[in-house]
Amino acid sequence: MREAVVDPDLPICDAHHHLWLARGTAAPYTPSELRADTTSGHNVVRTVFVECHSQYRTDGPVELRPVGEVEWVASLAEEADRRGDGPPIAAIVGHADLTLGDAVQPVIEALDEAGRGRFRGVRHNTAWDPAPMRNNAARGGLLTEDSFRVGVRTLGRLGFSFDAMVYHTQLPELADLARACPDVRIVVNHLGIPLAGGPHRGHGEEVRAQWRSGLTEVAGCPNAVLKIGALIRPLSGEKWDARGEMATSEEIAAAWRDEICFAIDTFGPSRCLFESNFPVDKACYGYVEIFNAFKRLTVGCSADEKRDLFHDTAARAYRLPPLAG
Repeated sequence: MREAVVDPDLPICDAHHHLWLARGTAAPYTPSELRADTTSGHNVVRTVFVECHSQYRTDGPVELRPVGEVEWVASLAEEADRRGDGPPIAAIVGHADLTLGDAVQPVIEALDEAGRGRFRGVRHNTAWDPAPMRNNAARGGLLTEDSFRVGVRTLGRLGFSFDAMVYHTQLPELADLARACPDVRIVVNHLGIPLAGGPHRGHGEEVRAQWRSGLTEVAGCPNAVLKIGALIRPLSGEKWDARGEMATSEEIAAAWRDEICFAIDTFGPSRCLFESNFPVDKACYGYVEIFNAFKRLTVGCSADEKRDLFHDTAARAYRLPPLAG
């Protein structure tokens, strides 16, 4: 599917994508695939890579093995820059085991060195639900553990942000973490992941109410910003990737309008940033379609609000210089 691009001149920083060479049965997603997506019509001027357990080191201390991913992405980004090949990967979010507490500092310093000026923060997956989920963390309650919080504070003390991956049921825990670590920039991933599958299927209204309450609590923390994306499962439970037909931008916008409008109203445009979450979401819709959907959902926003939502909030969150002009 390729729709006509809506508002093609609007600058975009895609605040969340991945790269990998091999990932189970998933096809590789390399810089050439990323370039094909980011140059498909929208004015993508920068991107942010987020960790996905790719290209880890295979030997050496276990806690330092994630440094291999940052080294790999930095080298890919530098090569693409030399070729002038698509929008730059301007920021890299790596992984470190934040349960190490103070002892995570040398890992973060190694990640920063490996990023060669692009490393901006850490994501340590804490998403957990009693029902088995594909992305479940090792255990529940990580956000409340003292050692984890010391690790988060160490990250912030060194000048880096924390990308938080949690389910909607954990948003109050995340708000408590944000209050306990007020000097750390916390980037909430994937709209706070309102769950539509497993035991939550068919309970959309209950999920929506719990998600709204939790998201409002997180929004009360000025150090938190919200990534809007990962829209592959509407709260209706419909599986777009199982029907044999990609979702259109109109379908995406209709399915998620209430949640996204609520999120933007609650956090404000200056604290929301849009993400493709590609290639994970690529089974459900195309790159043109997802950013068209975001543009359809923000048609009533002012030019300054759109600039924040599509670019400037991401630039602030990941400490990127403003665009020239």
